[in-house]
Amino acid sequence: MSKVEANWERLVRAALRRERGGAGVQGLPATGIAGNVPSSLANNLHIEEILRAADEIQDEDPNISRILCEHAYSLAQNLDPNSEGRGVLQFKTGLMSVIRQKLAKRESGSIDRSQDIARLQEFYKLYREKHKVDELREDEMKLRESGVFSGNLRELERKTVKRKKVFATLKVLGTVVEELTKEIAPEDAEKLISEEMKRVMEKDAAMTEDIIAYNIIPLDAPSIANVIVSFPEVKAAVSALKYFSGLPELPRDFSIPASRNADMLDFLQYVFGFQKGNVCNQREHIVHLLANEQSRLGRILGSEPKIDEGAVHVVFLKSLENYIKWCNYLPLHPVWSNAESASKEKKLLFVCLYYLIWGEAANVRFLPECLCYIFHHMARELEEILRQQVVQSAKSCVSPNGVSFLDQVISPLYEAIASEAANNDNGRAPHSAWRNYDDFNEFFWSLNCFQLSWPWRLNSPFFSKSNKRTKNLSSVGRSNHYGKTSFVEHRTFLHLYHSFHRLWMFLFMMFQGLTIVAFKDGHLNLETIKLVLSLGPTYVVMKFFQSVLDILMMYGAYSTSRRSAVTRIFCRFFWFSAASLVVCYLYVKALQEGSNSIFFRIYVFVVGIYAACKLFLSILLRIPFCHRLTEPCDRWSIVRLAKWMHQEHYYVGRGMYERTTDYIKYVLFWLVVLGAKFSFTYFLQIKPLVSPTKVIVNFTGLQYSWHDLVSRHNHNALTVLSLWAPVVSIYLLDIYVFYTIFSAVYGFLLGARDRLGEIRSVKAVHKLFEKFPEAFMDKLHVGLPKRRLLRSSGQEAELNKFDAARFAPFWNEIIKKLREEDYITNLEMDLLVMPKNSGILPMVQWPLFLLVSKIFLARDIALECKDSQDELWFRISRDEYMKYAVEECYHSIKVILISILEKEGWMWVERVDDAIKESIKKKIFLTNLQLSKLPLVFSRITALTGVLKKDESLELTKGAVKALQDLEDVIRHDFLTLDMSGNIDAWSQINKARGEGRLFNNIKWPKDPELKALVDRLHSLLTIKESAASIPKNLEAGRRLEFFTNSLFMRMPPARPVSEMVSFSVFTPYYSEIVLYSLAELQKKNEDGISILFYLQKIFPDEWKNFLSRIGRDENAQETELLNSATDILELRVWASYRGQTLARTVRGMMYYRKALMLQSYLERITSEDPEAALSGSNITETQGFDLSPEARAQADLKFTYVVTCQIYGKQKEEQKPEAADIALLMQRNEALRVAYIDFVENVKDGKLQTEYYSKLVKADIHGKDKEIYSIKLPGDPKLGEGKPENQKPCHNIYAWKCSSDHRYESG
Repeated sequence: MSKVEANWERLVRAALRRERGGAGVQGLPATGIAGNVPSSLANNLHIEEILRAADEIQDEDPNISRILCEHAYSLAQNLDPNSEGRGVLQFKTGLMSVIRQKLAKRESGSIDRSQDIARLQEFYKLYREKHKVDELREDEMKLRESGVFSGNLRELERKTVKRKKVFATLKVLGTVVEELTKEIAPEDAEKLISEEMKRVMEKDAAMTEDIIAYNIIPLDAPSIANVIVSFPEVKAAVSALKYFSGLPELPRDFSIPASRNADMLDFLQYVFGFQKGNVCNQREHIVHLLANEQSRLGRILGSEPKIDEGAVHVVFLKSLENYIKWCNYLPLHPVWSNAESASKEKKLLFVCLYYLIWGEAANVRFLPECLCYIFHHMARELEEILRQQVVQSAKSCVSPNGVSFLDQVISPLYEAIASEAANNDNGRAPHSAWRNYDDFNEFFWSLNCFQLSWPWRLNSPFFSKSNKRTKNLSSVGRSNHYGKTSFVEHRTFLHLYHSFHRLWMFLFMMFQGLTIVAFKDGHLNLETIKLVLSLGPTYVVMKFFQSVLDILMMYGAYSTSRRSAVTRIFCRFFWFSAASLVVCYLYVKALQEGSNSIFFRIYVFVVGIYAACKLFLSILLRIPFCHRLTEPCDRWSIVRLAKWMHQEHYYVGRGMYERTTDYIKYVLFWLVVLGAKFSFTYFLQIKPLVSPTKVIVNFTGLQYSWHDLVSRHNHNALTVLSLWAPVVSIYLLDIYVFYTIFSAVYGFLLGARDRLGEIRSVKAVHKLFEKFPEAFMDKLHVGLPKRRLLRSSGQEAELNKFDAARFAPFWNEIIKKLREEDYITNLEMDLLVMPKNSGILPMVQWPLFLLVSKIFLARDIALECKDSQDELWFRISRDEYMKYAVEECYHSIKVILISILEKEGWMWVERVDDAIKESIKKKIFLTNLQLSKLPLVFSRITALTGVLKKDESLELTKGAVKALQDLEDVIRHDFLTLDMSGNIDAWSQINKARGEGRLFNNIKWPKDPELKALVDRLHSLLTIKESAASIPKNLEAGRRLEFFTNSLFMRMPPARPVSEMVSFSVFTPYYSEIVLYSLAELQKKNEDGISILFYLQKIFPDEWKNFLSRIGRDENAQETELLNSATDILELRVWASYRGQTLARTVRGMMYYRKALMLQSYLERITSEDPEAALSGSNITETQGFDLSPEARAQADLKFTYVVTCQIYGKQKEEQKPEAADIALLMQRNEALRVAYIDFVENVKDGKLQTEYYSKLVKADIHGKDKEIYSIKLPGDPKLGEGKPENQKPCHNIYAWKCSSDHRYESG
């Protein structure tokens, strides 16, 4: 029977799991019933935590696990007693089966809750003792104090995770005990739980700061694990939002977390009824904005930091910039009288109100000016409430069910938008048949929007819901329903002219003018000018045609457009109609009566005045400097009228003007392009056709072989047309050719000036590598005082070493990432990695790929050299890296020998060094040194380094002594002629020690990591004979290094510290694309018998071998050998996914931003004058464990946020889609990754099924499961008319990155 029960339990648990195929597919252990609570249970977070705790302690005490499961079942039963919600019945059935079958619940009789409470208390004590709770936090604090810049970071990470899990379980146990005691009599509860036990549970509960969900900054609970709350700017930002004396007092029953005091957002939540999730989200958002702006102004000093007034003002102006512009446009006075004189608290209150409105606006966010209208009225309403002594709810948000901003303000707008979207026929309805977001938003571009009043006047035509049967909203009267606002899309070929009418007019008029001049043989006399003046009628006639098209294109929106827009269109039509008639009449009369007639003078005067006015307005409105001068005059009616006549006055696009200098460059560029085009047209197209045209026109009596009605008695017009048609066609199209040529030339000159693309090959990377450290420090590193001092004092050698020491960590991280991505081999990584250059050698140590084989070339040159010492050095120095290799080998040998030898041995090294230097100084190097014996010296040195690079042992020590003796013997007898007359005493001691056999007996084995690395490096320099000129061999790796090194020479602003950089957010919209390739997808064969995995192996053969090597497999291993390991399967799936258009590839690329920021922050903090960093004594080039540094993580999180908007993630989890499990896996592998999605809850109210929509933000918790951070209720289904932008609405950040895109670490 027990076997049957066990099988039944496994079946139930498998049904409840939302994993993808279990451990065998994902590479992760399958979990229990936690994480499977239906979303229809509104309060499912507490139930999920209880079930997770039950899974955690299942093996320790099944009976306690049974109690927790029973309590979770009770909560679910209380929330939905009739199991009407989606998935609730299945969840309850499965949970009850688990309780009965596995956890041995009795089949009959009631459960004694008092016994359950006693068991829970006993287990609580045992659990605390087992995990040493009292010591756990103390150990973590000790590690945190000592481990910021040490190797304790990984141990600290492990301790922190363990503490979080233990206290999460304790919190659940304590909560369940507390809730169970409510079910029994109070006096019995007091007997069961002692006061001491209550104090212990309260103390433990106070230490569970990470259990309360937060995004980046834990504001509702204290935290020691997340050091971001200790940053002065964050403390100052939190303090700035606190409740101030000007706010009415909140009611005592208003709930506020015990860990913090009330603040402005709590006040606004009570007044306007904002949702809790929205308030928490915007609280953290505003703290982020203030902290980042404060960090850019400078570091705050003092134990109680205060936010700077300037930081608040900048955030105020940036946040309310659109509202201020909206008020200036209408025109309208803002709710504040003077922004400069407003108090800091008042500014922050307005900022908080605006972001709370925005955070709960849902689809109304697509109406930014509507949000300005809402803010304007709510801010005025807030001003009235602030004058009260006791806080009151805002009348605009009061409903029969309480105070709700969503129900009273947003929902009416949403319903109106949704009713319009219902008319779009899934995108197939005409544009004029329904109002879109732009139409709703443009309604708020005029003072007419105040007809909606406040609170909303819901009987306004603006809110009227359209009839789905109505095919054209423009036919509905203005009093009953608003239709299109100002634009209706008509698809017609007339757009070819209408959209580019200025270009067409310019080209036709220039062709007309050039043709007239050409037919006058280039003479600019009075007759020519009179004909050129025919451009006036051409211009007005073409403008008349444009005005006619304006009327046609506006059809369908006349009844609902702004009266000013309609008036302008018809005024322009009547104006150009009259102008066409008048100008054409005057010009014809002038031609008939001559240039001395009154008609000619009037014509010239009219055309001149009109051209002067157009030129003046163009200069005033086109040149940015002049345009900015007119902006303060927009309140003047005459200025607004002039601008209105020139161009329709829209709210958007008014400030889209570049700098004046850029505009002048732009104009000059086009003058050159057009000058070349019209010169080509005149001299090579028009002028050669003048004579043939005159000849053809003058032909008479020609007989055509076809019947021609056009050319007969009409100067052969059809023939002339055939002659000119190709020329005119080319004339209209060749502007693109001239633009392409000149833009290519200009781009080439700019690129040459900025040195773009200077490094085009791996060979160029090798050649210019020594310039990279200096360029890196100049462009990408924050300025350091020591570097400025070295540069000013002219210490070039020290400056180069200083630059190389700070460039090395960044370069090495790039190389490590190339290895992690399997672009290079382990050997290539060793060759590409740059030494730390921390001071053990007096020169810069370059990467081995620049130096290997150079020492052998130098040896061959030395062996062949028959000339002078200077000639030898000149031949070696012609190759810079050969010279570096020789110098480094010499100094490395000296440093290693001095480090491992005792007194006499050290003296021997010094004497040999002095002898060599003396020989070089006296120009007798070739005489005193037998260069023919260099191979013998090399062999002795490599024998020594080959022994020293291994771990110390008695046998190896003897081998090292033997190698040293051989080296000394070769140098003394074969290689170097020694003059012992200068240091007789020293040589006497050396000879005595040699004679006694103790010259090299006491060797200090190299144990210092830096010295061991030097030994390994010297051994490689003296043993690797193959050239590394083609390293890296992989084309993608080479391309990425070329890209990075090219960027070092770009023009860019001076680098600032990470703490002072501008924060940014990235979101990736995701719907249902591939997240990670499954094993089945990789092995599935197409009709040709080719699988994805096979294809990837063939097109990336080197990367496949590198992958196998990285996971510890033989390079020739078959993929079937990987199927025996769940870890290898996961790595295989990830490797393949990173080479396809998958979400995993995009996430990895974006998270490189964070890693780059962490590295830069970590090194900046060490190189700064931070007292903690100075005390740690950490090497400035040591980056080991930088990704575990709490300070580096916090600084990166403060500056960078990444959210993936998986719109249907909730639905995918509900349907057990593999994509949901893969997204969860991405969150587990990337701690800073956040996922936003739309969740829907189905409830039955009044016998009707209703669906509620929520926007949720989740992250991976300490158990590797989804943890809900914020949940904000939406007014309805966010997907209305325009699916793509609305599908991306769950994400609250601004910067988009395509799902199929990738990013590189070196680009971060």
